[in-house]
Amino acid sequence: MTEFIKNVCVYSSSSNTLSEIYYKVAQELGVLMAKAGFNVVYGGGAVGTMYENAKAVKEFGGEVIGVIPEKLHSIGVGNPNCDELIVTKCMRTRKDKLDRISDAAIALAGGFGTLEELAEMITQKQLGYNNKAIVILNTNGFYDNLLKFFEEIIEQNFASPSSRELFFVAQTPEDTINYLKNYKPIHFDIRAKVN
Repeated sequence: MTEFIKNVCVYSSSSNTLSEIYYKVAQELGVLMAKAGFNVVYGGGAVGTMYENAKAVKEFGGEVIGVIPEKLHSIGVGNPNCDELIVTKCMRTRKDKLDRISDAAIALAGGFGTLEELAEMITQKQLGYNNKAIVILNTNGFYDNLLKFFEEIIEQNFASPSSRELFFVAQTPEDTINYLKNYKPIHFDIRAKVN
């Protein structure tokens, strides 16, 4: 494991009505994260794939740090089994806290919140605000259309071809962990011209 990465932020779903494969992959990833010596930093909920991932990390010896906004905490969806549960004022301060205490980020299949979090992390890396490993775990081809859209962005010169280096697309939890273990921070040149 690189010294650079210890706390891994996992963006994922709070839905309990997904296809079983998404819960299974979230669990598998959690087991592998803990075995590799990674802790999980996540949205703090006791629902959906986010909970399955955090639960697996905890069961296999990793630490679980949850970050949840007051509004969601007040309705009782927080995970009481977190090693640390941080309550923030709102979603924006939650995202900031998740970013500040994590060394890498993984996007599992998710909804609008996951998409927003992923896009923000990629943008921050593009602008040089972080040099964290960012992984898109493309379970069941979930992100295929988004990745095609990313290519459209590049092809129409809204982003440079080097933008492809900002994130890694993994097909399995094993691919994800191997990438994190071998990650070497990059320094993206924000002055790079679009070809």
